[in-house]
Amino acid sequence: MSTVHFVFGTFLAVLATLAAAPAGAQEGPIKPFKDELFSQMTVLKSLDGGAYEVIDYQEMRDINGRDREPERRVKDEYVSLGVRRYQQNETLNLAGRRIDVTRVGQADGAAFTVIFIHGRGGDRRLGANDYTFGGNFNRLKNLATGNGGTYYSPSVTSFDGNGVADIAALIRYAFDQSPGRPVILACASMGGFICQGISRDEQAVRYLKGMALLGGPPDPELPKSLLAKRKLPIYFAHGGSDSVYKFEDQEAVHRKLKAARYPTRFTLFATGSHGTPIRMVDWRNVLNFLLTGH
Repeated sequence: MSTVHFVFGTFLAVLATLAAAPAGAQEGPIKPFKDELFSQMTVLKSLDGGAYEVIDYQEMRDINGRDREPERRVKDEYVSLGVRRYQQNETLNLAGRRIDVTRVGQADGAAFTVIFIHGRGGDRRLGANDYTFGGNFNRLKNLATGNGGTYYSPSVTSFDGNGVADIAALIRYAFDQSPGRPVILACASMGGFICQGISRDEQAVRYLKGMALLGGPPDPELPKSLLAKRKLPIYFAHGGSDSVYKFEDQEAVHRKLKAARYPTRFTLFATGSHGTPIRMVDWRNVLNFLLTGH
């Protein structure tokens, strides 16, 4: 049996066990990685059985105390650089669309795929940087590869229909590389416009398992989208003091979905700014929810 088949078989076995287990018995199929550093956050408020949480966030602790150089380089204990041996830059030619990506993990046969979309002014380097954003992308890369998955950080050249078409092509490519296995799309900040477009793309939605929106623009029509009609899990994370997109507007979208018994979660980082969700979101929690829907 190949290593790829063994890893995927183990992943499916864990999923099956999770489905049969009593509620709350397990956290999900993604195994822990540095949880003591990234997952031990204080919950100030919890509603709807944990579907809505307000998390304690303090800049002096969560930036200055976590980084060796604030907002530029996290302390060494937050990163594990062995994952770099699975990382490479590629330019994919997908039906005439050239897309620059950083891929971390195997090219095919992945147990699942995560695609991260950056915001304005970023490129593929942002989602692959081990040291910025408190080491959170290094953790995401390790969580993906350590569980047999693959992670893509593409460069988005525009946040309009062309950008949506590029990412739709990447989603289909990822699905074809690992047929039948979950593809998750996560969009940060202005990258949320890409997620909005994908949510209305009939073909792209067919190949998705779930979506995460991190500090993104609100989409009041999301509950009516093709994505929502398929009941694909949606995870929201937002900063309580975000001056770019107010959390109340995004929270209203979550509430509308929740009222319809939709599989959705909302994490609010109290006093957090626009970039806080990218730094602070617990990727293991996000992946477990989007892969299982609970």
